[in-house]
Amino acid sequence: MVEKKAWLPVYSSPRPGGTPAANGFHQTAGSPVDTKHEGGSDFCAATMKDFCTGKEWRKLSTVWKLLVLVVIGGIGIYMCMVGVGTRQFSYEPFEELVVKDWRREDDSCAGHGSSVDFYQHYPLPHTYERKECTCTPVHYFVILSMQRSGSGWFETLLNNHPNISSHGEIFSVRERRENFSSIQRNMDMVFNLDWMNSAAKNECTAAVGFKWMLNQGPMEYNRDVMDYFERMGVSVILLLRRNVLKRLISIMANAYDRRVKPLNGTHKSHVHSMEEALKLAEYKPVIDVKRLPENLQRVEDMANDAQRFFKNTRIRIVYYEDLVMHPERLNEIQEFLGVPPRKLESLQIKIHTRPLSEQIQNWDEVLARLKGTKYEVLVNDDDYT
Repeated sequence: MVEKKAWLPVYSSPRPGGTPAANGFHQTAGSPVDTKHEGGSDFCAATMKDFCTGKEWRKLSTVWKLLVLVVIGGIGIYMCMVGVGTRQFSYEPFEELVVKDWRREDDSCAGHGSSVDFYQHYPLPHTYERKECTCTPVHYFVILSMQRSGSGWFETLLNNHPNISSHGEIFSVRERRENFSSIQRNMDMVFNLDWMNSAAKNECTAAVGFKWMLNQGPMEYNRDVMDYFERMGVSVILLLRRNVLKRLISIMANAYDRRVKPLNGTHKSHVHSMEEALKLAEYKPVIDVKRLPENLQRVEDMANDAQRFFKNTRIRIVYYEDLVMHPERLNEIQEFLGVPPRKLESLQIKIHTRPLSEQIQNWDEVLARLKGTKYEVLVNDDDYT
């Protein structure tokens, strides 16, 4: 009786003289083929069956047993790592905590400021240290206004003061005002002295704020904004323009400049040379007289609504014409903001300085349309402001 021997498969290149076995493995020359286990699947199934029953496991040496355990352990660790990598975690509570804790104040400085009629804050910026000015009190303010009402010129005057930082029209970017949470987050950054731009005075800022157009959120979210102003002690400067007809001319001229760009292909809302001002003043708009009184009334209604919405804040109503004709009134604004008054200057040059009759193409139609209305007084306003 001939004893049959089982040969393990060899995963190697065939030696010279070797022939491929029927099970797909290479067999060395002269080695017999076990016909009972020709199929690789039959062989593996039989081998696993022996391992499961423990017959082959008991025959293995201690080294082989350790090797098998290491392989099994490695596979288990890999599966755990893959599971952790694909698991979803929620970081929302942490993000909410960061948002709520954006504003920080140094409580040890309370009472260092002088007695005033407005809130004094001692912010601790995340982006730098205030050093020797840590206990310098900071007053929060907002300039509420409408486009082409002199707010850009007014803000450059405020930023000429070494202790005032007004950060411009921050909500001109739509994403920053998509909801009140976004609005509050950006206001917190400004008031915590973490809004970095050319207006930032950093350490020794004593009054910090920004410019906010009425059509960029404060009217839409007026209740939330009002609550925030009252809670944070934000003072409001409402800058308006009495001659709404001149404001309309400025808006139309600015829209033309944005479209045509007559200054070497560049749009400029404000200019710093007389040559540029004269060039932009060449444009004379044609005004739609049919709806002119209604358009002017709409502007006045928005200004009246703003006064009504924010009347319970610490508010100062300022008119552009008064600042142009009486520059000394800037001292009152500085006192309102809690900084020592000083002479303020701006490099901006006024664009429209000619009489209204020389700024409008269809002047006669405008004159006739406004005659007998409450706006008739506007056409006689030749103070060039």
